[in-house]
Amino acid sequence: MRLDGKVIVVTGAGRGLGRAFAEKCAAEGARVCLAELLPDIGRAAAEAIGEQALFVQTDIADWASVKAMADRVASTWGGIDGLVNNAGIATGVGGKRFDQIDPDAFLRVLDVNVRGTWHACKAVYPHMKAGRGGSIVNLTSDTALWGATALLHYVASKSAIIGMTRSLAREMGPDNIAVNAIAPGLTRVEVTELVPRERHELYEAGRAMPRPQFPDDVSGAVAFLLSDDARFITGQLLPVNGGFVFN
Repeated sequence: MRLDGKVIVVTGAGRGLGRAFAEKCAAEGARVCLAELLPDIGRAAAEAIGEQALFVQTDIADWASVKAMADRVASTWGGIDGLVNNAGIATGVGGKRFDQIDPDAFLRVLDVNVRGTWHACKAVYPHMKAGRGGSIVNLTSDTALWGATALLHYVASKSAIIGMTRSLAREMGPDNIAVNAIAPGLTRVEVTELVPRERHELYEAGRAMPRPQFPDDVSGAVAFLLSDDARFITGQLLPVNGGFVFN
């Protein structure tokens, strides 16, 4: 019960990795806000977790929506101790070379993935500062570490999150707030069923541990970074991908 008594916000928590993170945090004793854009899956996930979960419909690209979510969580549970920045656009962005990507699609991916991460950090910051500390875990991707092809706008957004994590760690450190990033590999969740089979095979054969990756392979690392065991770790990037790339 490493997170006993903590209040954790997980964005994009209705399904996939986000839901696994929310479930893990709850299993470790936390009260969890599932900040999810889609009401049906967000509400269902919160109901499945139980009374220690709260669903708040949230559009991370909309500052007013994110701020309202953070304020509601803090007023409901008395503060915010942790944030998992998981929400973002990944589905349907792959398959095109850099010179074939639609300009509007490029900007939309950066707007949601990068600005959305910034919005969430900014929204929880005053509540963590008032509580004299906290922990933020930003989800990036190992595609930013090995330079995945046919995903330029997604890779650019995830690379930006790595740089933001380091700057945020220095800016928030004086307030006893740790900020770290986790870079999962291609994980078997609902949305990655749309990824071509050859990309899955590339990952599975190329890992030091040559097998598929599942949400439970990542959720323990997230819980650790949110816990007091990791209170003096900040500004770090942790690849969690079975050894497909090393950092």
